[in-house]
Amino acid sequence: MSRKKLSAGFFALVLACSGAYALPLVGAQDEPQSQPVAARLDSNSLARQLTNSDPLKRQHAAEELARLAATEQRRLVEGYRLQEKNERVRVALDWALYRMGKREVLYSLVRALDSSRSDQAQVYLSELEGPDALYVFLPRANGNTQIKLLQILAYLGNAETLERIKPFAASLDPKIAEAARQAERDINERLNAPSNAPARSRQRVTGASDEEKSDDAPPQR
Repeated sequence: MSRKKLSAGFFALVLACSGAYALPLVGAQDEPQSQPVAARLDSNSLARQLTNSDPLKRQHAAEELARLAATEQRRLVEGYRLQEKNERVRVALDWALYRMGKREVLYSLVRALDSSRSDQAQVYLSELEGPDALYVFLPRANGNTQIKLLQILAYLGNAETLERIKPFAASLDPKIAEAARQAERDINERLNAPSNAPARSRQRVTGASDEEKSDDAPPQR
């Protein structure tokens, strides 16, 4: 696999996958009482959709709750996450919980990188406000997950990231080494780009992979 091909799939996924909006960056969340009334009403409507028989609608509702960072729905979402059977919906609920302040579910999102939900998890993790939260996972992950993390870090990374990924460029696994070198190139290109260069848009993943179409009702694109 060429160096260009290694990251092309991920960046094509982030920049060109279907979806009508880009998820916001993860940051400090407002307290429920500080949210506008319209947002709270909207989050109530979305929370009701988590019981819909269509898994795609449940996934979409979870992603919208993540977009709103609807902390007032956190306990309800935690309950639905425990009983959810569809794998893609579970990952979306984990992302919603992370956006609501439940930081420990980041472990579940990283584990999903080594699964058939990898594309979905990659796009969610590309919406982190920065790369710092992912550093702890990099040396402990298996090879496949390390490659996916390096691709995400190529997208999120900064000058500190270059030092963090340097050892992986010397990996005995050629795929890991190639991913690290590609990440270095991508980060350096971004750091050296003119400050007025247009920002990259980030879009969410919708639908399910062929492997998951049998989980519940067949997803429609």
